[in-house]
Amino acid sequence: MSCQKAALELNTGSQPGPKSPERTEDVTAFEDYGTGLLENQLSVCDFVKIQKAFESPEPRKIICMSREDFTQKMTEIVGWGTKEEYGELFDKVDVAQDGFINWDKLTSFILLELNKQDERAKATVVPQWKDLEFLPVKHKDNIQKVIFLKSSSHYLTISKEGLLAIWGENLKLQETFPITSDATKLKHLWVTSLVSLENVNKIAVAFTSKEICFYDLLSKEEFACQYKLQGLKGTPICMDYWYDPLDANESILSFGDITGKVQAIAFTAALISLFERPASACEDGEATMTINWAELLSGCHKCCHILEHKLHQGDWVRQVTYNASLDAIISSTTSNTKSVVLAWREKSKKHLHMTSFNIAQGIHAFDYHSRLNLIATAGINNKVCLWNPYVVSKPVGVLWGHSASVIAVQFFVERKQLFSFSQDKVLRLWDIQHQLSIQRIACSFPESQDFRCLFHFDEVHGRLFISFNNRLALLAMKSDASKRVKSHEKAVTCVLYNSILKQPSQCEEDTNEDYDN
Repeated sequence: MSCQKAALELNTGSQPGPKSPERTEDVTAFEDYGTGLLENQLSVCDFVKIQKAFESPEPRKIICMSREDFTQKMTEIVGWGTKEEYGELFDKVDVAQDGFINWDKLTSFILLELNKQDERAKATVVPQWKDLEFLPVKHKDNIQKVIFLKSSSHYLTISKEGLLAIWGENLKLQETFPITSDATKLKHLWVTSLVSLENVNKIAVAFTSKEICFYDLLSKEEFACQYKLQGLKGTPICMDYWYDPLDANESILSFGDITGKVQAIAFTAALISLFERPASACEDGEATMTINWAELLSGCHKCCHILEHKLHQGDWVRQVTYNASLDAIISSTTSNTKSVVLAWREKSKKHLHMTSFNIAQGIHAFDYHSRLNLIATAGINNKVCLWNPYVVSKPVGVLWGHSASVIAVQFFVERKQLFSFSQDKVLRLWDIQHQLSIQRIACSFPESQDFRCLFHFDEVHGRLFISFNNRLALLAMKSDASKRVKSHEKAVTCVLYNSILKQPSQCEEDTNEDYDN
């Protein structure tokens, strides 16, 4: 049998007309959306017939059909469906109301509809989790940050007393190192935050000694301190780092302190050097270079400049992040005035203008979804609010369901869902489109009125980390193989492209058919 004939048999194997999809126990009402529409019932065989109706005997000539022609030909060629149904399909395709459609317009519409259905399906899939597991940490004080290093596929955790732990991708603890500065050798001086500078293979650690130290991950000495930024006016308690994936020289380190100040260092030559080394500096590349904050403010370092604002007016800045799609620095406090501040960079990139949200009782945390253009806030008043960053008067949505203060939120970006975690140790997952809670998990943490919680979802690996003081819990998603779309019951052994039909054909194991070369 020829490949062309095999491809035709694969197409004609589908029976025309409406089909009843297989149902499973986990099917939701959303999965039934649109199944009765004509375009969702057309088989591959039907589309082959429709494509032939649009083909012209003359090369490069495009066949267009009016509404009357389309409804008449489709009922005849496809062999099922009414003229009214094909008329409705025509109207959906002809959005510009030109009075005619062609094959390209039809296929563009079908692909768009399939994409919408896929997005709806993703948004309603409820993840299945393995049992809650506590990792064997060696931290003695509160865990301040969990990050994943893409370059080395390692996790890093750091605690208040300055112990840095390195974990393999399999979450096996590999090494621990004390990260200290000269000042932190004194009592009551702690680590407050950690960020990864992936583009330059460094990490930055903030201390209560009002300094930020930059450690080189590639140095011969383990975590050698390359730069030490001193002279900050307030203690930095939260940090964020961003770099441009198209130009890794452009990057921004933003941080907030206990005086309500938000500051950012915009680097312009990060791959060459974060800061300029003075001519009098030691030639030893491993030596620590000390930079004073006043030097950066004065513009002595040409490879970076400073952005800052004081709009939080003395309230502790609990979280800060720079978002490239908004070109703005977002920060938050637990105050009910100026709870969230967006500092937008002006065209010069060296000045900011600010807008803010006032949220009753303040918030603990926030997250931003660039594709949905939504900021989610974790309210002290038990509410999760959704905000359009350009509309400061009121939220565009409110998610109700928590019985205690919400202390963390994070988007499940790919599925357009949202995690929220509350003071009573309840985790919820929300469908953003319908603003409904689709999953609730009560986490079994030790009973305690006073605890520090850290929340981090690693979407790539499907791992959710929740810290409880110095303990670190893991919720891992089960692999969802049952939801994968399969075109064959058995393993695919070969794929051929049919240039006449402009489509691929495949073969699977244990087939009784022979294909001619």
